[in-house]
Amino acid sequence: MGNPKAFLTVPRKEAGHRPVCERIKDFAEVEQTLNENDRRMQASRCMDCGVPFCHWACPLGNKQPEWQDAVYKGKWELAYKLLAATNDFPEFTGRICPALCEKGCVLNHCIDEPVTVRENECSIIEMAFREGYVKPAQYQRNGKKVAVIGAGPAGMSAAVCLNRKGYSVTLIDKHNAVGGLLRYGIPNFKLSKYVINRRVELMQAEGIEIKMNTEVDSKKLPKGYDAYVIATGTPVARDLTVPGRELKGVYFALQILGQQNQVLMGEDISGQERISAKDKTVLVIGGGDTGSDCIGTCHRQGAKKVMQIEIMPQPPVGQNPATPWPWWPVVLKTTTSHEEGCERRWCLTTNKFVGDKNGNLKGAEVEEVEWLPAPDGGRPQMKLTGKKEVIKCDMVLLAMGFLRPEHPQFADNVFVAGDAKSGASLVVKAIASGRQVADEVDAKLSKK
Repeated sequence: MGNPKAFLTVPRKEAGHRPVCERIKDFAEVEQTLNENDRRMQASRCMDCGVPFCHWACPLGNKQPEWQDAVYKGKWELAYKLLAATNDFPEFTGRICPALCEKGCVLNHCIDEPVTVRENECSIIEMAFREGYVKPAQYQRNGKKVAVIGAGPAGMSAAVCLNRKGYSVTLIDKHNAVGGLLRYGIPNFKLSKYVINRRVELMQAEGIEIKMNTEVDSKKLPKGYDAYVIATGTPVARDLTVPGRELKGVYFALQILGQQNQVLMGEDISGQERISAKDKTVLVIGGGDTGSDCIGTCHRQGAKKVMQIEIMPQPPVGQNPATPWPWWPVVLKTTTSHEEGCERRWCLTTNKFVGDKNGNLKGAEVEEVEWLPAPDGGRPQMKLTGKKEVIKCDMVLLAMGFLRPEHPQFADNVFVAGDAKSGASLVVKAIASGRQVADEVDAKLSKK
């Protein structure tokens, strides 16, 4: 611990974001970076707690106190080695992770100013790439082959770990490029796609075979492999089956998010297929991160107005006594997309969509709801109030989450990882699941 009193004298300092007036004109990353000296000072705030809750809270088991100390001392290569030992893709989590580690930080509990763990993590991996610490390695092969179906974060992680263990790995996906939700769901203003491409080049240099545009039926897996990893995510979005759902202008969130990313990658989207919020009054249904991503995308496409509605009550700001540590703090989250302009409303359910005689969306009828405590102390019960109104809009984006996938009964050499196993969750948890499944595959095949 280089400076045991830094947490008393150095305040938390975040890198901040590009100005709204500038960033809504493009899809470049919103978050800025600190200079090296400021970043080292931020790393010095880590107290190297006797019980590091940051480490405990991280699904990957990152050793934050160790690499924070290395950063403070300017030992960037050591910091990278410590980080890479537990995290296969710090460049992803350093940009888009909700930082479970920071929620567990003792400084967060004491003064609401946790160590900037996520930003420090991103700085380490970017420094590592710039300085050439990240180099492709070659591994001795053990003669066994594994197919990983699905090239999202879980599949990528499983492929990297299995390759490191000596297996010949083939990564297979139905899309044009590797990344899954990272590439086709998360906007570029949060995660530039060159970051994924850079990692994919490294994976290929280390011997991982990649097959894109290849559809695989999980009931008829390709022959010739000793084991299989199913990491196909949660492809089915939760729908809103109300009258008017078929109207022109009602879309799933990933339709607009994925297509916008495809356009930015240079893929040709015909005029009839193109989904755009330009000059539209947009209603986003769903209050999570996907809904927030829709808001930011609509701003950049030139939407006239954006509103986001949520069926749940508005959470409190800052602290929520109902969800103390170690529970995830259910508090009001204001993202960079919200800061760019968005009306937000809570406790509204959608009864139907309203259209004109040509089948075009013109509005959504919503109704206010109340949430009542359950008699048995379980999930609160929703009650309709009868207070209805029509929100005018000509585009609706459904961002209400995803359905947990169902799988057939697999053979004992087939393993499931990531969202395909758990249902929709965090990227950091998908990476952790990929690592765990790689260990399970290795244990199975080594036993044979």
